[in-house]
Amino acid sequence: MTTRPTPANGLFAAALLAACGLMQASPAMAYSQDALPAPVQVPAGHKVAWETVGTGEITYECRAKADAKDQVEWVFAGPKAVLKDRQGKQVGTYYGPPATWEAADGSKLTGTQVAVAPSGTGNLPYQLVKANPAVGAGALTGVAYIQRTALKGGVAPQTACTTAGQRSQVSYEADYIFWKAD
Repeated sequence: MTTRPTPANGLFAAALLAACGLMQASPAMAYSQDALPAPVQVPAGHKVAWETVGTGEITYECRAKADAKDQVEWVFAGPKAVLKDRQGKQVGTYYGPPATWEAADGSKLTGTQVAVAPSGTGNLPYQLVKANPAVGAGALTGVAYIQRTALKGGVAPQTACTTAGQRSQVSYEADYIFWKAD
């Protein structure tokens, strides 16, 4: 069956092409912090500079409890993740300690945790980090804050640790949103 051009088909096609043109000409939608807890929202006067998705592992180590040296518990030992852009292309890495974000262009930075907030059972908390000045010129130059959002997994193992020094890696995924001053 063939479709013959009709005025209605032509109007629809024209409207569709016009809409596509408008979509390309309009700026990308701004990242919204509205759904995030207030403590981990970036202060006003900043804009998103880079959005990445981190996938990797959090390492936990079995260490003596601070208040009971004869007992052990899982303690955060560090992250190791690949950072990808929204299209799935690797654009950097995240590792530590200290927590370090490194872009594929060689720029990198560390930061100091400002706040955390619960993100749901079985997930790492939301996090807001104040960035230290970047080393090297590139994607991370001028970044002031990093947010950890959209979390999946990463919490300490539910099984008890028994031997000091024992390590366990736990898979996780999170969005890392990088913010610069306006």
